[in-house]
Amino acid sequence: MDTIFHVEFPGLGLEFTLNRVAFSLGGFNVYWYGILIAAGLLLAMAFAFHYAPDFGINADRLVDVVAIGTVMAIICARIAYVAMAPFEYESFWEMVDIREGGIAIYGGIIGAFLFGGLAARWRKIPLRSLFDVVGMGFFIGQGIGRWGNFMNQEAFGCNTTLPWGMYSEGTYRYLTNVQQTLAAQGVTVDPTMPVHPTFLYESLWCLFGFLVLFLYMKHRRFHGQLFLMYLFWYGLGRYWIEGLRTDSLLIGNTNLRFSQVVALLTVAASLILLVYGLRKSRGHTPMVALAVDDLKKQQEAGDRFTVDTLPANAGHKEFVAATAAMNLRLKELDLSAAEEPAGNPAEKPVAESAPAEENPAEAVQAEEETKPE
Repeated sequence: MDTIFHVEFPGLGLEFTLNRVAFSLGGFNVYWYGILIAAGLLLAMAFAFHYAPDFGINADRLVDVVAIGTVMAIICARIAYVAMAPFEYESFWEMVDIREGGIAIYGGIIGAFLFGGLAARWRKIPLRSLFDVVGMGFFIGQGIGRWGNFMNQEAFGCNTTLPWGMYSEGTYRYLTNVQQTLAAQGVTVDPTMPVHPTFLYESLWCLFGFLVLFLYMKHRRFHGQLFLMYLFWYGLGRYWIEGLRTDSLLIGNTNLRFSQVVALLTVAASLILLVYGLRKSRGHTPMVALAVDDLKKQQEAGDRFTVDTLPANAGHKEFVAATAAMNLRLKELDLSAAEEPAGNPAEKPVAESAPAEENPAEAVQAEEETKPE
């Protein structure tokens, strides 16, 4: 694959010369594709860690969940792409080398939420609240990461006469090589004409989606609502944008585009769940159980320690201050002071502990969600 592209936007009078390689280390090329994906991931993580207290999530335990979810997202995204790629790889190294591009975003989304969800159960993090904040983080990562496709001159669409139509040696060469494949799908393209910069469409769609969710974050009606809104908005845009692309992954020997099918299903499912959740939560305010740092001591304290809650619309600084104050109270709690004198062991109270598999934060959230305004 070429490393230098001369990119033109004829309708705008713009021209760029792109080098896919950012720098080299000992003969190993580091590509802009990987740098941009990493930048999107880091910004998404920074956002999630900053606003974790607002969702009752302990940032330290979130590290484990994000690490597992990120690794499995990359693996699943690559597996999905390799499984449906319209060609065969010559070696195992080619299958795992993503520097040239080649990941199926829906495979990554499924992997991240599936394995991240399992990790959340392990690390005692409220699942729906986790999905809320991670969904917003996904918008950040996808909005920035899509520019890696621009650097690789890939993930573009069919011909267009719109002013922002794009042309390069990369678009010409690819479209020339897939003429027969596209014709079999009923798609006709002219390799010498500008194409839709679909990477740009998806980037703007995701960044706008993030802005909407961020502004709505403090007005959510139930835990998990932001995640469902993410699925709905991204699926809606992806279904439309995928229809413009010329490199879609197809399901088997059909002309069904994998991403369009998944997008349609997620839009339908998320819309149904959103309507149900909004109707059920009408007249109620979601409460957030603050994140406990020391789960072991909380369990030992039993009913001598109560997790504090705040309404979801409370400010970020209020969440940070209240969480710190609650954890200080737990830290200073003297468990031995609550015990009876040693001379009367028969009357010594025994603190009842929550079952090991129960998430205290989720239990409090579930209870508080039923409280009317």
